[in-house]
Parts: sequence; structure tokens; C-alpha cells
Amino acid sequence: MAIQFSSTPVTDIATNHLVLGFAEKTLFSAELKAVDEALGGALTRLKERGELTGKQAEITYLPNADGIAADRVYVIGLGDPNKICKSKYEQALLTVFRRITSKPDQTLAFCMPPIIELQLDLDVAVSSTAYCLCVAGSGNELYKSEPGRHALLSATIHEAIPQADEEIQKIEKAINEGMILGAATNLTRELVNRHPNDIYPETFANRAGDVAADLGIHGKILDQHDIEKENMGALLGVSRGSCREPRVVVLNYNGGKKNAPTLALCGKGVTFDSGGLSIKPSAGMLTMKADMAGAATVLGAMYAIARLKLPVNIIGVLGLVENMVSGSSYMLGEVVTARNGVSIEIHNTDAEGRLVLADILSYAVDQGATKLIDLATLTGACVVALGEEVTGAFSNNQDWCNEILSSGKTADEAIWQLPMFDSFGEQLRSEFADTKNVGTRWGGAITAAKFLEKFVSEKPWVHLDIAGPSYAENSKPHQDTGGTGAMVRTLVEVAKNFGK
Repeated sequence: MAIQFSSTPVTDIATNHLVLGFAEKTLFSAELKAVDEALGGALTRLKERGELTGKQAEITYLPNADGIAADRVYVIGLGDPNKICKSKYEQALLTVFRRITSKPDQTLAFCMPPIIELQLDLDVAVSSTAYCLCVAGSGNELYKSEPGRHALLSATIHEAIPQADEEIQKIEKAINEGMILGAATNLTRELVNRHPNDIYPETFANRAGDVAADLGIHGKILDQHDIEKENMGALLGVSRGSCREPRVVVLNYNGGKKNAPTLALCGKGVTFDSGGLSIKPSAGMLTMKADMAGAATVLGAMYAIARLKLPVNIIGVLGLVENMVSGSSYMLGEVVTARNGVSIEIHNTDAEGRLVLADILSYAVDQGATKLIDLATLTGACVVALGEEVTGAFSNNQDWCNEILSSGKTADEAIWQLPMFDSFGEQLRSEFADTKNVGTRWGGAITAAKFLEKFVSEKPWVHLDIAGPSYAENSKPHQDTGGTGAMVRTLVEVAKNFGK
């Protein structure tokens, strides 16, 4: 899909769908007035009848637009003008764009409302618009004979005031960034949405290798033999119950100077989680194809970082396993030894993600990581604590955590930091090994983070528990059921700042 920027009079834009934004209790913008006049006052009449209010994500549709070059007109509500933010703006755009992309071979033009530029700045608004245009055309119907979502043929972002050449370059850069972030999000969503007999450790690793090759990123795939040589006993323990061998993918993006610090992004990639011998109930297993969302998020972020050519050095490490039930499954009471020599007594085989992360965090440290972030659909406890749309953050270094929280705010993705008191770590004491892999039922998201802290060698580290926001259990007007791509843009913001 091509996205262009234009200052052509809005009534002269030839497109299948012209979309205009309108906030509550505001006057028509110059562009809305021009369209209204060309349509013989149709918008004014709708407003007077209370059918055009500007409420958040309200769609007003005119199927016939005789008098202007566009075939149809949509007005999308932007809500309270004093509460407009990036996330609300994107929810509104995705609601109307998704309606349009339900049909193939469509073109669209979006008229940038002046009030958005006041709240978000033009380049931010343009980037967000381009992002929404890309994401709206990608659906979750990967296996349906007739997909319900289609990429647009082309799109135009309209801004009424002609811009100087320097500003045009800035806007074109913002469009490009928005499209890259949209493609990265769609990559993550697609991987999460694929069924577990399609995406498993080997196929995920091969896909990551293809992405790396296309981007010119140096990468390698560790197979079972390589993983054994690395002494990743915790990860290997989880993988034992499956007939499919594990993989660890290592991606090295070197956009910074040779001796510059290295950021490690580590992703949990349990491509299917039965719970092992601590088996999940059937309902709890249904969405466990998505237990590799942490790894998919890291791959999506690496894709965007490389496409944006950010001046930063990053190592991405993906730990890929299946957690299955068989005669060779790892067992309760068993002791496994992680790569860094820490022995772990298994009290629950459904607490497997932290075992995978333990070994890849240790590996990333030994590869020279200066600071680390891991992402994982780690605990239902985090969803209980924060709900389905908020990521939990846990850290051993407040300054580093503050940087991630700030990046999340810029990306407008909700993150909430939870405490890391030593008392939670005391729950992990074992009579037979250095640690247990679970504590009590209380504060489960925190005890999981305290477990991971044992494998980062005191390097500045943040654990992001994305169990809630990475997968939408129900569809909404602005979002499909399934993978969401949450935290991809936050990681890109972190990389931007790290590169500085």
C-alpha cells in the first residue's frame, strides 16, 4: 500500500472513501464546511438532528457524495477535544478504517483535523494515521477461504495548509515510520494468530531467520545440540515433553558504534503450552498458541528497528519450546540446572516460561548485553492485578525502569510498575535446590519476576509481563480477537532513546 500526503482541496480528492474527523461540541473545520457546502448542507442537517455528534469513534456515513470527487463520506467522532490522546485517536481511526477495509480494492483519503495537530503535533498525528492505515487492513482470518480484512490499494493523508519543503520531508519521514511500525505490529499479530501446528519452535525459528536475512541482520539459530552445549538445562527441561525440538534464535543488529552499549531484548516463545504435567483445563489451553507473544513482539520490534535504521546495538534472543505432556515430560519435584548454574526445584510445570527466560537472559548477559528487557505472557496473576490492557513492569534498576515507562508513555501503551520487595523472593526458597520455580498463590506476577532476577547478573533489567494486552480475548470495533502487537512500539521508543 502506498500512502501519500496531499494539500489538494478536500472536495477534489478522487477516492472511494473520504474520512473526516469531528470532535464533540466543536464547530466544523474549514474542510468539513467545504464538504458540507458541496453536499448541499447534508452534514449540517445531520448535526441538527443529533446524528452527527463527534462522540468517540461514532461513525456517520454518507453513501452518496454527489458534489465532491470522493464516492462516499465518513465522519469519525474524536470525542471530547480536551481528552484527545494518541490511543483514543488511533482507536477512532481504526474503527472507521477497519469498516472500509472489510472490502477489497479500496482507496481512502483521511483529512487531518486541525484539533489533532494541536493535541499531538503534526508529525505524531501523521505517523499514527499511517500506522492505523496499515494495521486496519490486516486481520486475523489467516485460515478462512474468504478473508474479512483487506489491505488498501492506496491512501492519502490530507492536510489543508500547504507545507514548506522541509516540513514535507518531516511528514514523509513520519509516514514512513508509521508504515514500518504498522508492518512490525502486523508481523507480531500474524505470528501470534497462527495455529500451533503451523508455528512451532522450528518453523518460528525459520521465519525469524527469513526476517533477519531480508533485513540484513546477522542471526543464528541454536538447535537442540547447540542448546545442550550452552547448558540451557532449564529450557531443555521444559522442551522434553514435546516431540518437537527447541530452538533459540539470536539476532544481532549493529546500528551503533562498535564499542557502544548493547541492549538485549529477550522473548518467551512457548509456541504451545499445555501446562505440562500440571496440565491446564481445556478452556485455559485454547489460547495457548499465543504463549509465544513475547518472542513475536521481540521479532516485530527488531524488524522495525532495522527498517528504521536506528543507531543502536541490539541483541534479540528468542527462546522457543513447546510445553507438552508425555513420558519424558519434566516432573514436579525434579531439579533442573540453568545455564548460570542455579539449580531449580520444579513445583509447577505450568510455570515454564520463566525457565525458558532464565537461560536466554543468562545467554544475553554473556553475549555482552549492557541492559536487558524481557517480554513474556508470563502470569495470569498479572492479568488479575492489572486487567487485560495493561503491561506489568518489574525491575532491579529504577532508572532503567523509568526509561521504559517513559517510552511506553510516548508510545501511549499502558505500563504499570509493580514492587520487587525482597519478601517476595523469600517465597522461592527450596529445601532441595537453590530456588523453586514458583511461590505461593499470592503476588504470583512478582514472585515470577523475582525468579527471573536471579539470571541477569545484576545488569539493569526490566521484565514486561504482557499476558493481558498481547492477546485480545474478544473483538472490538477497533480491534480483532487475537494478537495485538502490544509493546512493539514501546520497544522501538526504548531503542531510539538507547541509541542516543
